[in-house]
Amino acid sequence: MTAPEAGRGIGGINEQTTTFVGLPRDSFRILHVSTGNVCRSPITERLTRHFVTERLGILGGGLVVESAGTWGHEGAPMEANAETVLADFGADATGFTGRELLDEHVIRADLVLTATRDHRAQVISMGHSAGLRTFTLKEFTRLVNAIDPATLPSLEEGLVTRARALVRAAAALRGWLLAPTAEADEVYDPYGAPLPFFRSIGDEIHQALDPVVTALTGVPART
Repeated sequence: MTAPEAGRGIGGINEQTTTFVGLPRDSFRILHVSTGNVCRSPITERLTRHFVTERLGILGGGLVVESAGTWGHEGAPMEANAETVLADFGADATGFTGRELLDEHVIRADLVLTATRDHRAQVISMGHSAGLRTFTLKEFTRLVNAIDPATLPSLEEGLVTRARALVRAAAALRGWLLAPTAEADEVYDPYGAPLPFFRSIGDEIHQALDPVVTALTGVPART
């Protein structure tokens, strides 16, 4: 698939130099959303940061990765089993505190990736032109896998430019590449489950994130 031309998708206000709310385009913000913001979205947030750093080091500084919960436990620590899952991947859980999803988080985000379809619907219902930049994580992975990376801007043109083009391309494909089943786009909640189930969810998130980070950065995972 070919990435849509610049000007389609998220923007609308000076597409080349500002975000859709007119802020300078010097960064790209990814917001991961789950329910309590103590299990799935913290794992996804910290794994995204870890994988970007592995691929780009300090060059990945243009990507700002955050998370929040639709019923977020404000100020709560990450679940201990979630910390263990992150440690399994060599990712850092230090300093994490839960947040309730607020309008300002959605407004500032360039890409919102949710654990489930219900979370996606809740984000979109908040408004703020969120529809074209909000996907479930697995939905976004499916769409990204259908995009020819050669049609995206190279990393030399800027990480932020490449990331914005990727979101526009994915949004253009939505409706054409549907999930094979309703459950295919879901990451189920491990809250209160034993560690083996947390690890299985961590593996699901890792498998979904790997092609996304590769597409964002233009750098495949080290083997």
